[in-house]
Amino acid sequence: MRPQSVILTFLGDHVYGRDICVSSRSFIDAFARVGISEEATRSTLSRMVRRGLLRRHRVGRRMYFGLTPASTAVLKDGERRIWHSGVVNDADEDRWTLIGFSLPESWQRQRHELRSRLVWAGFGPLRDGLWIAPGEVDATDLVAGLGTGVKVFSAEPRTPTDMQAVVADAYDLTGLGARYRAFIDEWDRADPAPDAPDDLARSLLLLTGWLQLIRADPRLPLRHLPHDWPAEQAQRVCHTLHERFRPEAAEIVARLMDAVPDETWTK
Repeated sequence: MRPQSVILTFLGDHVYGRDICVSSRSFIDAFARVGISEEATRSTLSRMVRRGLLRRHRVGRRMYFGLTPASTAVLKDGERRIWHSGVVNDADEDRWTLIGFSLPESWQRQRHELRSRLVWAGFGPLRDGLWIAPGEVDATDLVAGLGTGVKVFSAEPRTPTDMQAVVADAYDLTGLGARYRAFIDEWDRADPAPDAPDDLARSLLLLTGWLQLIRADPRLPLRHLPHDWPAEQAQRVCHTLHERFRPEAAEIVARLMDAVPDETWTK
């Protein structure tokens, strides 16, 4: 797993909302449990500072790292996805957001960037230049700076549109379903992550893998998915194990955490 992903998991589970800054030594001790070296941890912390995801300040001879508005937004989104919105979209309304775009051939970089943004936001391609996402999506930031070459619509399917076929064409359901089943196979067992040294390591591995998975899930309407869609079962496994790992993980964090109050915290 990428060290930055594990750091964000740790921040989300043990730092977010506490108004504290954490020493580099605490990060190093925590991530050694999942096989991340001291060098990799220090390098990733510095890179996250450069990217505006962390800020640092020195207290005596120790370096401490605190959240920024950017990392707070990422962690807030992760909290929403894991604990609030869930992986099952059983909304009564069958609403969709459509984005159509026709950009100049010379805009290769902008086209690539737009497609990346669309995938991140849960869109799938109906055909070249026409993408669709479930629900009402605020596309303002997605299409910023692209001018009149982009059109955004909100729509509902009408007969004779076969939305199951549309969804199957626009999204890689086979690949996404396989990832959920692999998660279940890995974690739904009596002794999950047997090589991990303790429940803090298991918790970090569990939630990091889960976040990577659900960030790739556009939360398509359940009515248009295969009847044996495995997402809900995988979610139950994740939540159950997190509760199981939580007590020991919290005790370990309390012992290793070297933190100071974040006096410049911005809500």
